[in-house]
Order: sequence, then C-alpha cells, then structure tokens
Amino acid sequence: MKGLKGKNAIVTGAGGGLGTAISQRLAEAGCSVGIFDLNAEAARSTARSIGEKASAHTVDISDLDAVKKAVAEFEEKVGPVDILVNNAGWDKVGNFLETDKALWEKIVAINLWGPLHVTHTVAQGMTARGKGKIITIASDAARVGSSGEGVYSACKGGMVAFSKTLARELARKNINVNVVCPGPSDTPILNDFVGEGEVGQKIYEGLKRAIPFKRLGQPEDFGGIVAFLASDEADYITGR
Repeated sequence: MKGLKGKNAIVTGAGGGLGTAISQRLAEAGCSVGIFDLNAEAARSTARSIGEKASAHTVDISDLDAVKKAVAEFEEKVGPVDILVNNAGWDKVGNFLETDKALWEKIVAINLWGPLHVTHTVAQGMTARGKGKIITIASDAARVGSSGEGVYSACKGGMVAFSKTLARELARKNINVNVVCPGPSDTPILNDFVGEGEVGQKIYEGLKRAIPFKRLGQPEDFGGIVAFLASDEADYITGR
C-alpha cells in the first residue's frame, strides 16, 4: 500500500492477538513499529518475531505519565509517530448487576482512559506536524451491546463517539481518525468470554453459525484493514 514505507507506528496491546498481527503487517509494509504492552516479555517476544523493524516498550496505558515517557522513548529511538493504533483492551465477563465498582474502574482505565491517554500524547506531535493517522480498535459490542460486557461495551461505544468527534477536530490538521469494530474474533478476550469445556465449545459453535463466513475472525484478518487505513490510500477517509 502507498505511503507506509519509512513511517513510524505505535501499536498498543501489541504483545499478542490482534495487536501482534497488526504490528507484523505494518512492519511488512515498511513501518518501524513500537510494540507497546503491559506484559514486558510479550512485548519483547513480538518485537523479536518481527525483527529490526520493531522495538518493545513496556507501558501501562492507564498511567498518563508512563504513556508520555514511553512515547518519548519511542520517538527518540526512531522519530516522530506517524501512525497510532489504539488496540489494547481488557475485560472480565459478568452480568452488570453482579459486578462492582473496582472492576468497572479497571475496565474503564484500560479501555477508555488508556486510548485517551495515548491519543492525547501522540496527537500533540501529529498536530504540530500537520499529518498523522489514528486508528482505534473498538468492538461490535459498541454498536449492538454484548451480554456480560456492559462496561466494556460502554467504553468501546465511547471510543467510537470520541473518534468521530476527534476526526472533525483534527481534519484541518490533515489527521485521519478511524475506528475498526471487529465482531467475534479468536482473541484472549473472547476465550475468557466463552470459557472452556463443553459449554465454551457450544458458545463457539453458536457464534460461528451466526457469522456468514461460518468462522470466527482471526487476528490476521485485521492487519490489512488497519494497514489500509494507515496508508495514503485512505487519505480521504476519516470519522469512520
């Protein structure tokens, strides 16, 4: 795709799942990729698997000061950030009335405050330079809800609304802001949601039957989508 070679990208939650697949795809297209993850070993493992185009950065995105430090370290290493992919996410399944505030706060800290922290930090430089691409991985739960994921769904819906607003605010600065909303996909969050054993397998099969392709999304299915939105091919797409 046009315009990716030589660009610098940060992908949060890149130590596994969608984040790893997205990072690999961007690196294949010629980007230098910052692997941001709370799990230090997972970040290093992903960076090693990608090679010289990747660097590992251990960061808790719910901590704004930690985000600022990690972004500064990445930019000192490779240069200004051209592409930001807000991918990191976490959830613990449970009916809303059976959960408590401590859990809500953790879910919100990772899924809402986290991407706000990273976006606010990275977009400052993008605005000053007059260019950039911001892509957030939300969820189909943002559109239709998901039983057992009330607070998570609220966060993802919030990121959709936030991104549409930011797209309006930053369009004059030549910054594109878009969201990808995966449906049921083979990721750790889904594994936690369906559980193990016979019951979990039945849920998996039910999800597959409801999908026209009759299979769950795989991490590799999303790398190309993100790479397209990050490329020059998508220069006239924003707020989607």
